[in-house]
Amino acid sequence: MIHIEAAGLSDLGRIREGNEDAYLIDEARQLYLVADGMGGHQAGEVASGLVVETFRRFLQNGGADPEPYDRMLSPDANRIAAWVRSANRAVYEKSLERAEYRGMGSTLAAVAYTDSTFIVANVGDSPVYLIRNRAIEPLSVTHTVAAELGATHPDRLRYLDPKVQHMLTRAIGVGPAVEPDICELQCFRGDIVVLCSDGLSNKVSPDELAAIAAAAPPAQACRTLVDLANERGGEDNITVIILNVIKQNLPQNRLLRFVALLQQTIRGITARKQQ
Repeated sequence: MIHIEAAGLSDLGRIREGNEDAYLIDEARQLYLVADGMGGHQAGEVASGLVVETFRRFLQNGGADPEPYDRMLSPDANRIAAWVRSANRAVYEKSLERAEYRGMGSTLAAVAYTDSTFIVANVGDSPVYLIRNRAIEPLSVTHTVAAELGATHPDRLRYLDPKVQHMLTRAIGVGPAVEPDICELQCFRGDIVVLCSDGLSNKVSPDELAAIAAAAPPAQACRTLVDLANERGGEDNITVIILNVIKQNLPQNRLLRFVALLQQTIRGITARKQQ
């Protein structure tokens, strides 16, 4: 079993009147989630709350067998993907009930631990980072116009208004169906995983985030990061979860560690080529 030291914090920020972020920490089942809602008339708060509530319900009661089933993913990863699709349906169906809910949606960043691995699932632009051996790398895929156009036609970005660049290309609840990006990695003692909303990631660089998360216990690091984002403007709601792997009962297999480091190197090279 993997032993996790976890902490989370959500803050209104300095400008917003309501908090449209929501987060979930289930230490018994080792699942962690950040959702950043969007939509007027408190619809964003409704959307992110539904995402969290859907996951909480499945954690308590279980869920149906995943459909469709992706044989490239493990059973646990398929289960998380099914829960994401269920959360999407819940938000989408709710958006049809009232005029003020039309068009509401949410991002989703989730991390779930198994006996030896951890699964990352995301929709939208709430990032998930892995800090390992003092290096930080993103594990989530950013679903924005800027990220997707930048990966294929970076020369066209300069013609787009910044507001258009930041528009989401994928979100929970804006349509009847959505597919998350999912990866599953070997877990090691000493790993630090950070989930956050863009209210934090837009204000604190990855290197700063890594230094702060590695220098203090999760609860203290969460407070330091939120305070820093507020000091730099705090225009958006700010939410962060920090997960420290403090113990792993399984033996530290050298081959698995080598493979994990190789995967990390390949992901880093790929990310640099896309920049």
